[in-house]
Amino acid sequence: VDEFELPEESPFSELSLVENAEQRCPVVMLIDTSYSMSGEKIDHVNDGVQQLINELNQDSLAAKRVELSIVGFGPVHEICDFTTVNQITYSPCIPSGATPMGEAINVAIKKLELRKESYKTAGVDYYRPWIFLLTDGGPTDHWEDAASKIKEGEKNGKFTFFSVGVEGADMSVLNQLSSRPPAKLKGYSFKEMFSWLSKSLSTISNSRSGEQIQMPSHDSWAIIDV
Repeated sequence: VDEFELPEESPFSELSLVENAEQRCPVVMLIDTSYSMSGEKIDHVNDGVQQLINELNQDSLAAKRVELSIVGFGPVHEICDFTTVNQITYSPCIPSGATPMGEAINVAIKKLELRKESYKTAGVDYYRPWIFLLTDGGPTDHWEDAASKIKEGEKNGKFTFFSVGVEGADMSVLNQLSSRPPAKLKGYSFKEMFSWLSKSLSTISNSRSGEQIQMPSHDSWAIIDV
């Protein structure tokens, strides 16, 4: 299977940096769209992403600062390139295939590198990017190299990595991806999880660079084994 190749950034994406010079909060969402996510799980995810966009749009600053890029894996494909939430149109995920998690992570890291270059070229400041991974399984490809890149990127402050395991996820692998322990979703608490994500991104996008911020609690939706 050929690996997914990143398309060049669209002229619209570059134009958006000129028209909106607000500091950016870039987030790559890696969503497991493998066949095992079919049915209720993917319905919850699709509703949750739309909920996330709607909630962020209620915060006028976050709406202009939070940029979402959504990548599905099963196979790896781009659902949405970096777009501020006040401009985004979300196309629901459709499950198929296996779980190429390693490839998806590598794509996310590359996308962030390219986007940061665009910010620098346009003179737009940005907060530390996020990579947010959601899965109900385990990788069906080589993931060790991706794990090394995550740890190196986190150590050097290039991004913050979060992983969430839905029922059925291989938590032992998720534990090895990052220095931050993964969260295990309590049942089907997708709505609460996406609310936490929107509150977290609103908090960051309303902060000043370098400011110490208090992130909202994830007790309502997550179990974290430290």
